[in-house]
Amino acid sequence: MPESEYGSPLDFWTEDQPMTRHLHISLKPEKPAPKPLIAVDRAIAELRRGAQVLVRGDGAQLLMLAAEAVADETLAGLKAQAGTEPALALTGRRAGVLGLAESESGVFRVAAKDGFDTKTIAFLADPCARLLGPPDLSRLDVSPAAALDQACVALAKLARLLPAAVVADSGHAPADVVAVKAADIAAYQTTAARSLRQVSEARVPLENAENARIVAFRPSDGGIEHLAIIIGEPDPDQAVLTRLHSECFTGDLLGSLRCDCGDQLRGAIAEIARVGSGVLLYLAQEGRGIGLVNKLRAYQLQDEGFDTLDANLQLGFDDDERIYLPAAQMLRLLGIGRVRLLTNNPGKVDALARHHIEVAERVPHVFPSNDHNQGYLLTKATRGGHLF
Repeated sequence: MPESEYGSPLDFWTEDQPMTRHLHISLKPEKPAPKPLIAVDRAIAELRRGAQVLVRGDGAQLLMLAAEAVADETLAGLKAQAGTEPALALTGRRAGVLGLAESESGVFRVAAKDGFDTKTIAFLADPCARLLGPPDLSRLDVSPAAALDQACVALAKLARLLPAAVVADSGHAPADVVAVKAADIAAYQTTAARSLRQVSEARVPLENAENARIVAFRPSDGGIEHLAIIIGEPDPDQAVLTRLHSECFTGDLLGSLRCDCGDQLRGAIAEIARVGSGVLLYLAQEGRGIGLVNKLRAYQLQDEGFDTLDANLQLGFDDDERIYLPAAQMLRLLGIGRVRLLTNNPGKVDALARHHIEVAERVPHVFPSNDHNQGYLLTKATRGGHLF
């Protein structure tokens, strides 16, 4: 750290305060966002407002709409623009739930012999739309999807929408439609994580940790920020006590009793403060990566008898859609390469190791259950592999 008008950092050190190497927290000049990131970000915005997107790859292209945002007018517009009958791309998870496919992996293309209407699309894509009544499934043709269909479903996931897309083969590229390459969609999460940069830092005294700072990290396409809560003065030459916490609006902010997220958040802050220092990464991946709206849909399904994992599968998602490259990149930017990880989830240990962050120790992080989350915690233990 350079000297300033306040003097050198060494002026504040005394023999009574052992000097450690501080975390690297400094703002750097912004670099232009890679064009592929910008293209995917624009496509996400278009899908969320119900507009068409053109997905390109290997000499072919598809026009697509997000299944959950389709309306009579936009469906007719897609058909007219493409000049072909639209089909529906579904995950193998969702197709399996509907009895349309035996495999639960990959993506399937569903075609209707006499074309789709919006009610049929809603029924097939959204398990919460059952009140619409089942369509005639015998008129549907189902086949494994090509790579472009898979890219369209992946883009819907990135948009935090239901993992289903209305697609139509298109021989031309409409001038007024945002276009994106399938390869850029596939690489988006990795590219965005590697482009993370520190954009702000401030001292924020917390209820159980008065000596705390919050550092914000933003991907270069301007996407959602991840946060690092730094408590005390962690020594990056040692294994830093660290918690990876996925944001949970209902548990963290509202105190929902359906999960243990609020307990884990506040408990981690208190434990890090108790031992003197550490880092909590607050990651923007609500609902195990499916987003808040889809998490609320999963809650509706849980109220109908599905457990927390099966509710995700009913929606067409995997049981956990999170990635941990952003967490690893944030730790690297802070100068941390070795951690003691506060978690009950061995998957987080494995994920950090894959991204070259050493986990010196898994530190258990268990809290009492209540009448509302006992089943949730049991499912995490028996089906999710969590250790309690």
